[in-house]
Amino acid sequence: MTTADVRDWDPGDGRLSTPSTTAAPAWSADASSRPVTALPPLAPDPGLVAPDYWSEVVEQFREGLVICDADGVVRHVSPAAERLLPEVVPGELLAVAGVPGLSDGRPGGFTHRGRRLTARRVPLSGGRCCWYVEDVTESVSRADALLAERARSAFLAVVGDKLGNPLHPDRAAAAVVRLAVPILAEVAVLVLAPRLGRARWWRASRADDEAPLVDSGVLAGGDLPVAIAEGLTGVEPHALDWLVEQAVDAGWLPGLTDAESAARVVPLPGRDAPVGVLLVARSATHWYDEDDMELVRAFAARAGAALTTSLLYRDQAEVADTLQASLLPVEPAEAVGVQWGTAYRPAQAGLRIGGDFYGSHQLPDGGSVFFLGDVSGKGVEAAVFTGQLRQCLQALHRVESHPGRLLRLLNDALLETTLAHGQGRFATMVLGVARPQRDGGLTLTMAGGGHLPPLVLRASGEVESVPLTGMLIGVVPDPRVGEVTVQLAPGETCLLYSDGVTEARGGRRGDEQFGPERLLTALAGCERMPAPALAERVEQVTCDWLADGDHDDIAVLAVRAVGPSRRPSRHLRSVPAPAGTDQQRET
Repeated sequence: MTTADVRDWDPGDGRLSTPSTTAAPAWSADASSRPVTALPPLAPDPGLVAPDYWSEVVEQFREGLVICDADGVVRHVSPAAERLLPEVVPGELLAVAGVPGLSDGRPGGFTHRGRRLTARRVPLSGGRCCWYVEDVTESVSRADALLAERARSAFLAVVGDKLGNPLHPDRAAAAVVRLAVPILAEVAVLVLAPRLGRARWWRASRADDEAPLVDSGVLAGGDLPVAIAEGLTGVEPHALDWLVEQAVDAGWLPGLTDAESAARVVPLPGRDAPVGVLLVARSATHWYDEDDMELVRAFAARAGAALTTSLLYRDQAEVADTLQASLLPVEPAEAVGVQWGTAYRPAQAGLRIGGDFYGSHQLPDGGSVFFLGDVSGKGVEAAVFTGQLRQCLQALHRVESHPGRLLRLLNDALLETTLAHGQGRFATMVLGVARPQRDGGLTLTMAGGGHLPPLVLRASGEVESVPLTGMLIGVVPDPRVGEVTVQLAPGETCLLYSDGVTEARGGRRGDEQFGPERLLTALAGCERMPAPALAERVEQVTCDWLADGDHDDIAVLAVRAVGPSRRPSRHLRSVPAPAGTDQQRET
């Protein structure tokens, strides 16, 4: 049989037609990849029969073939088409079969008998046509699965990005429930593991196309729904009907009822135990299948990691705050006839602690031990050393009140501590005892340990430097300690300060030290200032000189004699105008 014989075979009657000199291009066996444009007119010849191998060729086609004549009557159905479209019968109208995509004459994709099919219509000669029908169920399923996996990966990537920032448990929990709606649920509830007998929860719900609304609340640990308590043990509850009922009873599913809701609970992994549980719920028309649950569990794993990190950060922040509070300088205790003024600014403002310190302790005889000092270094290590020094003073002042001897005892204690820990730290310090006098003044007996000399503001406005010397504390045994006694009349102030004031670098060029001369100038005319205002002024002029530049720790302690009958002033007084003005104004 020649190519022309195959070309002229009409599968409608199983015979070959008479060749025509005006025949169109041949219809070859590769019709699945190239449309057949024409066949010769049907002219059945009883003497010619189609070859047997033709059926074998058509059987190998991936697509099913349905050939119809000009009247729409099915003339031939290939074996592949018979399997896909059993309703299509040769000799009947194609429209009678009622196959979507074929009967309406509009080719394309359609679903038939649970399979996804595509149909393509190719016109033939004589008004005939050929339908190519292909089963694309598996390829569509693979494409859908790939798209779904890409969507899940993109969603989890967004979740990881959004949950990587919040370090506060409340913000992290709110972000978790907000991200879960509407991808995972119509309503999402996060319940954290109980703390101090109370469990906090966050809920996100969405109405229509609006952004999810987030609210929160607190439940006692014993009032948690059974499914939630079970989830907090690390077990994923399986009693789904009871789960929905418990969530509805808890008031967590607004707009949903137990009859029309599907819900699941998934634990959120933590360090040793679940950090919480996630409840997701939506209408029962969208049941949670295994693929959905895999996505929920992957989301829960990321949410658990974020919440664990935020809770760990919170715990560490609480510990740091507690330790910082214990290392901050303590305000001096109130004493008869004494008004205290303090100012403190650490070098590292974010830590709130540093190496400068001050304070006071009351003595049984009515006097007060006061001190201001500076330890070597900055930051946390220096603050820890100041804490040790203050603890030593807290204990030693009960056995020794003389400033010089107390400072030597402190030196011995610090030497023992630094040698034991291998720290090699030291401190400079002024330690004194203030005792009130009958006339309302104060007697200050001070001992120096390598610190800057105090300044005294007399009632006349004169500023005196106290000649106090001495050696560093915590360096050598039995150091030389200087001692001096100063009398303060009522209204006079003694000022102690750290080197963060005089060594502050700033000015026009930014590298010039503030120096003791500028400090004396800043104190001129401040003799009437209360002690708190004076300490604040010294800090302010120093910071103005710094102009937001780097600086050492700054500490100021002012001791003012106010007399036994006067109450401490609660008002600040302005700095008097420069000399030569006729009036001085007070506020």
